[in-house]
Amino acid sequence: MKITALKTWQVPPRWLFLKIETDAGVYGWGEPVVEGRATTVEAAVHELSDYLIGQDPHRIEHLWNMLYRGGFYRGGPVLMSAIAGIDQALWDLKGRDLGVPVHQLLGGACRDKMRVYAWTGGDRPQDVAAGARALVDQGFTAFKMNGSAEMAIVDSHSKIDQAVARVAEARAEVGPDVGIAIDFHGRVHRPMAKALLRELEQYHPMFVEEPVLPEHLPALKHIAGNLGYPLATGERLHTRYQFRDLLAEGMIDIIQPDLSHCGGISEGLKIATLASAHDVALAPHCPLGPLTLAASLQLDAVCHNAFIQEQSMGIHYNKGNDVLDYLVDKSALKIENGFIAIPDGPGLGVEIDEAYVEERAKVGHRWRNPVWTHEDGSIAEW
Repeated sequence: MKITALKTWQVPPRWLFLKIETDAGVYGWGEPVVEGRATTVEAAVHELSDYLIGQDPHRIEHLWNMLYRGGFYRGGPVLMSAIAGIDQALWDLKGRDLGVPVHQLLGGACRDKMRVYAWTGGDRPQDVAAGARALVDQGFTAFKMNGSAEMAIVDSHSKIDQAVARVAEARAEVGPDVGIAIDFHGRVHRPMAKALLRELEQYHPMFVEEPVLPEHLPALKHIAGNLGYPLATGERLHTRYQFRDLLAEGMIDIIQPDLSHCGGISEGLKIATLASAHDVALAPHCPLGPLTLAASLQLDAVCHNAFIQEQSMGIHYNKGNDVLDYLVDKSALKIENGFIAIPDGPGLGVEIDEAYVEERAKVGHRWRNPVWTHEDGSIAEW
């Protein structure tokens, strides 16, 4: 069997799908994308196709190393996201060819279903309590909210008060047993994070995500010592080597690799195993489409340290299309009582409606994240 083609489609709301085809008629799907940089990653996928056409798709580890080590310049969000989608598609293809789900190829599932959470409140969090109540009424046992809007490197304490008040309102609405994840989104700099992290402690967060930007992670040892709740990060880290250094410092409790950004299932499994050696939990990042979610669930299935999975059904970014729209069988990723059953169909366990992908690709997208500014006109973190 030889790879004959790599085909890509940009589809609403902000996703890029990849299909790898072979001369044997077997195929696999993946999702290589950086949010807001779909065209750039698409170009990288087609550049990498020069290494893949004519190759045996079953040699996933060999092909992964060729794509990664074959370039003198490596790593980063664009190249690792291109490799990630290719890797997902290769695992999907191999599972389809052998008639088994990917998790069977990785050692077999250690769980039957995966706890998931949903988003509420939008980019600039508002009506969080009502949104959280609606999610709990749907059966979710956890949700995530943005912790703040813009926050200057040194800002008014009122910004901290506002963020804490939103969390307090959400906790009062849903009670003590619902998990509340609070995403700082890198918007909070070290001077303000010191105070905010401690004032949130009384509301017992399930975790606080990206308490500082990834380039400032060494600051965690100075601002987050002895907190009574877990800290999470990792969606903007792209290789096992970045996670190695983070884990070695003992600065984080939960890692959040994104299987469309960190080199796919192959690298994600290595990262998860490395985390388990440090007794660190796994909660894969996934504000993307059905293939990223399916790939994440296949990884969750075989990782004992996986405890919850992000998913983006109904998220505020999903304008025009949502996660299940592109599936032939929408029940493959059905959420019941806050869990998704581990997909047990061949490959990633989902079947993409290619005709619908073709139709929506005619619409496409040019999604860009918002560009925010502070009151003085300087650029703010989004």
